[in-house]
Amino acid sequence: MTQDDLNACAELLQRADPDRFAAVLAAKPAARDVLLPIYAFNVEVARAPWVTQETMIAEMRLQWWRDALDEIREGKPVRRHEVVSPLAEVLSVEDAEVLDRLIEARRWDIYKDPFENLAHQMRYLQDTGGALLLAAARSLGPCEENVALDAGYALALANWLQAIPALEAQKRVPLVDGRPQAVSALAKEGLVRFRKARANRGAVSTQAAQAFLSCWQVETVLSQAAAEPERVAQGALGMSEFGKRVGLLWRGMSGRW
Repeated sequence: MTQDDLNACAELLQRADPDRFAAVLAAKPAARDVLLPIYAFNVEVARAPWVTQETMIAEMRLQWWRDALDEIREGKPVRRHEVVSPLAEVLSVEDAEVLDRLIEARRWDIYKDPFENLAHQMRYLQDTGGALLLAAARSLGPCEENVALDAGYALALANWLQAIPALEAQKRVPLVDGRPQAVSALAKEGLVRFRKARANRGAVSTQAAQAFLSCWQVETVLSQAAAEPERVAQGALGMSEFGKRVGLLWRGMSGRW
């Protein structure tokens, strides 16, 4: 793993996902080198369906990343790439399989079809946000799978609700049911899962907990959406910049997510 590769991963993450980048900076130095390539991988996969209107090209981009994970899983020499090369050094075979689910879920982003039903929407969030947090946490240390999946789902839902106006501007149908009461119910369900994860903090090692710092805004965002679902369509969810900084600083120092 070269410093140039890590710097490239950091620059990519900072540009595309500044909140997750801030969470990496709040983590202990030893965790940063592990988290950066995993989160940079997520950026590359998440944006692959959006950089072209050609569905075949988008499919090929996602397949490229799937092939890279296959190389990691099979213990083959991996292709030289500023994200793949360091990723291969931190990712286990098991978690390469977990991240393959993330790529498969992202195929939905290529097309403009709505989710089939609520179960499909929830599975998409689980297989993107849940899989990412699970792989990141277990790459750092022991972590109970269901705790990471619950927290990762809640984080994905919080991010998704914040992105609703932008998704709708792209002519997407991001929610199965956009009525305020349905949005509120979805946010409440996410809060239940997040609080369940927090209640089981003991199943997450101190090392793995560094990955959970990315969840520092989840409770605020989902609580806002649950109480005032109209804020979702208004793009008015989230914390102030001051609140973000203070909240993340406290969690980074205390280790409590």
